[in-house]
Amino acid sequence: MIKYCLKCRNCLLEFESWFSSSNEFDRLKKINHLNCQNCNSTKIEKSLMSPNLTKSRNKSHQKNEQKLKEIKNQLKNYQKFVKKNFDFVGDNFAYEARSIHYNKKNSKKGIYGKATSQEVKELKNEGIETELVPWINDKEN
Repeated sequence: MIKYCLKCRNCLLEFESWFSSSNEFDRLKKINHLNCQNCNSTKIEKSLMSPNLTKSRNKSHQKNEQKLKEIKNQLKNYQKFVKKNFDFVGDNFAYEARSIHYNKKNSKKGIYGKATSQEVKELKNEGIETELVPWINDKEN
């Protein structure tokens, strides 16, 4: 895709448009399929346009990096809360969740641990409330 700054020779309006290639622009101009949005004239020409790809990519990349960092920090704070207020049951999450649900096992704290997506699906089908939480390893930045 290529973006051109176009100019109407009739009313001097400048506007931008995207084309699949420079050849596509030439083809559309030749068959009079390019027209001015203002006066409907087909006297349209390309004008000079300075590319701004590197700056916008850098800014966009920096914004994305900053947003990712913010999300990771939020997840880490959430993980700290979970670790402080819930009991870790490791790979026995499905077993422990069923034990609490069916045996009415008294637990002052909730639990967290590891479970496969199939185990979580089965727990939900049994009416056992579970949530999937994205987890960031402590070693990750």
